[in-house]
Amino acid sequence: MAKVELKQPIVEEISASIKDAQSVVLVDYRGLTVEQDTQLRKSLREAGVIYKVYKNTFMTRAFKDTAFEGLTQYLEGPSAVAISADDATAPARLLAEFAKKADKLEIKAGVVEGTVYDAKGIASIASIPSRDVLISRLLGSMQSPITNFARVMNQLAEKGGASAAEAAAPAEEAAEAPAAE
Repeated sequence: MAKVELKQPIVEEISASIKDAQSVVLVDYRGLTVEQDTQLRKSLREAGVIYKVYKNTFMTRAFKDTAFEGLTQYLEGPSAVAISADDATAPARLLAEFAKKADKLEIKAGVVEGTVYDAKGIASIASIPSRDVLISRLLGSMQSPITNFARVMNQLAEKGGASAAEAAAPAEEAAEAPAAE
């Protein structure tokens, strides 16, 4: 069997992984201990991120003519790739978080939703909270005014029913006045 025939399935595997990917991040993993690497792989797997080590030539061939072609300039030395099809910020966020504990892990570059970023750009993206966190913050900010309004109305009702009834009577009279004319 020729060498090309042996390499082609690996290139196809990479191509299949990146086909529907929202983000791809390259890292230099040199210096990580086996225990650190195991922890990193576990945390990425739990988040639904594919993390593999491939030869740079295989990744170069797989990235060719795709949105990830800009990453080929960063493929020097040992490289591992983290791929996410669901959450665009997950690989950057998880790798940056892990790099704080394991200073040997170095983020090289990445592509998030079609845009190539260097290490600094990926670090900026890593600071963006996950989609679930952003949605919960949005819902919390939308719920806050309603909750405050309900509290105020409840406090007014507790202060005295007569005061609330007196305040409602002039409003009823004002509503009836245009109808009487």
